[in-house]
Amino acid sequence: MRRREFITLLGGTVTAWPLAARAQQPALPVIGLLGSTSPAAWAPYLMAFRQGLREAGYVEGQNVTIEYRWAASDYTRLPTLAADLVRRHVAVIVAVGGSASASAAKAATTTLPIVFSTGGDPVTLGLVTSLNRPGGNATGVSVLLAEMEGKRLGLLRDMVPAAHLIAVLLNPHSPVSASELKDVQQAARAVGQQIHILNASSEYGLDAAFASLVQAGAGALLVGSDPFFNSRREYLVSLAARARIPAIYESREFTVAGGLMSYGTNLANGYRQVGLYAGRILKGEKPQDLPVVQSSKFEFAINLKAAKALGLDVPLRLQQLADEVIE
Repeated sequence: MRRREFITLLGGTVTAWPLAARAQQPALPVIGLLGSTSPAAWAPYLMAFRQGLREAGYVEGQNVTIEYRWAASDYTRLPTLAADLVRRHVAVIVAVGGSASASAAKAATTTLPIVFSTGGDPVTLGLVTSLNRPGGNATGVSVLLAEMEGKRLGLLRDMVPAAHLIAVLLNPHSPVSASELKDVQQAARAVGQQIHILNASSEYGLDAAFASLVQAGAGALLVGSDPFFNSRREYLVSLAARARIPAIYESREFTVAGGLMSYGTNLANGYRQVGLYAGRILKGEKPQDLPVVQSSKFEFAINLKAAKALGLDVPLRLQQLADEVIE
């Protein structure tokens, strides 16, 4: 072999080494994110989720891949979407957007790790054996939204004490609607408050519900905790403004969007914790060793501009009680 041919061959071999090394690099771990609504509606919570992942050492597109499956508020699609993620053999399923997503993921697999965010009691829903010792393939965050309806009813009565009838809007397709209904009925009976239950699971249903509450002469509205309602924040706020009905909602995002008032846990903080847990599982920890986190940060927000548009004088006591007053 002549010297020039040898150098050419050697150069080709050296050039090939980096290519071969790159080809042997392991694939990035994949998180399967199962959401009950849509990415646009869940944008602030996805941002918090990614923040939690970053704190755990993972950045989407750099050292982890995320496969998204969105049900667009059609909860009946969730089992099929969850099964698709199981077939994809993702490293962990992150079930967000309420109890329906968590239940669908849990029903789809008993082996793949699951990190959920739920507004209901995860033990009652069958997601875990106990909060401290989950005992299976799932853990996550309980944001306790469904258990706040009694508190919201009390705040709404303080805001609108003359309301002899308060409408309550629930999504009958939500796994926690029964507990929400029980909670608000017990709270109403305790103070002698008349309530009018309305159900909706679509925009058409929302229109019909508002027509019904106006016809019934309701003086105020309590909007139940549900991912579908959360995904239609602006629409619900506009319907309430058009009907000139004082309303209370589950999270501050409604109040920021122009709603009168809200009371509930900090959802963004809960989603950050979901991201942290997903990252810890990717590093090798087991769901059964990670206690379910119960959100303890509650927020009460009031929108004074919305109150003025409704002709309401917000009691000073409520303004002092609020964590955030939007003017």
